[in-house]
Amino acid sequence: MHGGKGTRLRPLTHTGPKQLIPVANKPISQYVLENLREAGIHDIAIVLGNTYPEKVREYYGDGSQFGVKITYIFQGEPKGIAHAVGLCKDFVGDDCFVVHLGDDLIKGGVKKYVEEFKNSTYDGMVLLCKVTDPQRFGVAEFDSDGKLVKLIEKPEVPPSKYALSGIYFFKPVVFDMISQLKPSWRNELEITEAIQFLMDNGYNVGYELFDAWWKDTGTCEDILESNRLVLDELEHEIKGKVEDKTSIQGRIRIGKNSVVEQGAIVRGPVVVGDNTMVEANVYIGPYTSIGNNVVIKKGEIENSIIMDNCLIDIDGKITDSLIGPHSAIITNQTGGPKGYRFVISERSKITI
Repeated sequence: MHGGKGTRLRPLTHTGPKQLIPVANKPISQYVLENLREAGIHDIAIVLGNTYPEKVREYYGDGSQFGVKITYIFQGEPKGIAHAVGLCKDFVGDDCFVVHLGDDLIKGGVKKYVEEFKNSTYDGMVLLCKVTDPQRFGVAEFDSDGKLVKLIEKPEVPPSKYALSGIYFFKPVVFDMISQLKPSWRNELEITEAIQFLMDNGYNVGYELFDAWWKDTGTCEDILESNRLVLDELEHEIKGKVEDKTSIQGRIRIGKNSVVEQGAIVRGPVVVGDNTMVEANVYIGPYTSIGNNVVIKKGEIENSIIMDNCLIDIDGKITDSLIGPHSAIITNQTGGPKGYRFVISERSKITI
């Protein structure tokens, strides 16, 4: 699922779909695609929305460079997950299939859940995750024996703290349920209602409680937290040039043709892309991702994502920020505050 408007991530989504925003220098939806591939799924449909679908096609192509075969299906306006799934009926045919939201990140992938579904008698299966704010999600209700009996979309009074994770497993019978749906109060066809129809019509719907981290990357804060979670598992790897080994501390990944000059400090976990220059008067702190073709001449950066082709040259500190590609942040005066926080879109320029 690669649609939606991403309104909570504006202005970044004014210039591209939210699923292509990088976490640890990789688009969010690429993690999804790789999880499916590692689960043995190689025939994948990407359902496109109206937000720069051409950028999705340009990035993923026919899927061959990722080891999969990709079919593109155009949804356009976001009319709900169930609507998007319904568009895939011909693509799916008579096969069992997985639905995975393109902006959901999970630890450990879906392989074991795919195998469980294939070996079960379920007509549908959902992954549930315990959350602190269930009002934001579809929420599960159980009977006294722990059996799943109801799913409620964004309830004001949640019956439990177990949210739908945005990963679903179905047999094709779900298309019959989707064909019976009417638009909800949100004017969308709700996948929770389609699954409810399965249960109400006597079909076997199972669930699994997800036992690792899961992130719905719908806000800037969610993306920064996802970046921290992924970087926590970073493996140390230096492909570029570090002029002084004392410049790097902790787990660092530095890409090809990148340079960390003597006098700079990079304190991990940090990932630096290819062809990037970190000059002598720079401090890069933990949980920061620096993209490709970036020049950082001066300043401090911490807990932030700096996307490709950016220029940073400031007298101060950037923290908790998302900096879109082809952007520049430059200081032209001395003094001023020591900390800055930004969410800026592609091809922006800020002079401080």
